[in-house]
Amino acid sequence: MKGLIQRVTHASVTVDKQTISAINIGLLILLGVEKTDSAEIAAKLCRKVINYRVFPDDQGRMNRSLLDAGGSLLVVPQFTLAADTRSGTRPGFSVAAPPDQAETLFLEFLAVSEQLLGIAAVGRGQFGADMKVALENDGPVTFLLEVEGKPE
Repeated sequence: MKGLIQRVTHASVTVDKQTISAINIGLLILLGVEKTDSAEIAAKLCRKVINYRVFPDDQGRMNRSLLDAGGSLLVVPQFTLAADTRSGTRPGFSVAAPPDQAETLFLEFLAVSEQLLGIAAVGRGQFGADMKVALENDGPVTFLLEVEGKPE
């Protein structure tokens, strides 16, 4: 499972010209699900994202997590993040999870996020929709986090 996180001052998701979710200071995560992923892997990545230290402390060092900063999380399913881009000039999607599995694991990631942060601090994209994602990347700060294999 892959999560592209971006520290944001604000971010939103729009579907059919309607804003369906928005956050202020926090993290936007684009979530890519692969065939080998499981609920345990989704929970492990979620805990990693929420505890990843990307917010500045009093000295300006990235030493505070989303929990420490009291920020929000916007989770957006991103099928193309699971693409195999190692060769050629066209992405391959053979490792991407099928839609049913991907949606189940997206919802599992959301459930763990809401449990750790509180439901009011978690926004979501719409699985399978044509979404428009707007954000103001703070820094810019962007990291690709990956979790694979058996959970710890």
